[in-house]
Amino acid sequence: MPITTFLFDLDGTLTDTDPLHHKAFNTIVARWGRSIDIDYYKTHIMGFPNNLIFDHLFPGMPPEEYLPLADEKERLFRAQLDAEIPPTPGIEALLAHIARIGGRSAVVTNAPRANAELMLKALRLEGRFDALVIGDELARGKPDPLPYLTALELLGSNPLEAVAFEDSSSGVKAASAAGLFTFGMLGGLDEERLKAAGASAAIRDFTAPALWERIGAG
Repeated sequence: MPITTFLFDLDGTLTDTDPLHHKAFNTIVARWGRSIDIDYYKTHIMGFPNNLIFDHLFPGMPPEEYLPLADEKERLFRAQLDAEIPPTPGIEALLAHIARIGGRSAVVTNAPRANAELMLKALRLEGRFDALVIGDELARGKPDPLPYLTALELLGSNPLEAVAFEDSSSGVKAASAAGLFTFGMLGGLDEERLKAAGASAAIRDFTAPALWERIGAG
């Protein structure tokens, strides 16, 4: 079946924002004399929704106490964004391919809507996708497959004619659990960790020959 539906994670997939998130989290936890190393970030933060992140960071802290911290962390992240940030190489060519074949696309992210909209604007990709699915606005975010199943429903598609792109274990688990052929984006995690989470293949960016072969444009 031809691939006509393309589902993209945002942070770490369409652009590399992990250093900005890592710095913002460390600003928060420094008040408790703590710091987050890169391995903890990759294992317990990357790709997860804020409720799970803060539950793990502050066991036993009630939501009414950690939610303001989560909101502050996101403000710290947004304050670091420049007016324009570099997209992952090859995305323009891939979006042009999607338009050429009359395909459909969506961004599927655990980022808050304010973050996602600001990032897409800074990437100059605002309005280039058919849907924006926000995990926090659903009953369950990634690693649950619900965000990807929701995107497929919104686009009137099914897993057999779709591919997903994810850079985190949480995101890869969500996409693969939804039955999607999932490209793990190399960067934050190596190929071994991406495939252990369920990635079908690992690529560096959207210029990878394996991607174009999969979608029948190689």
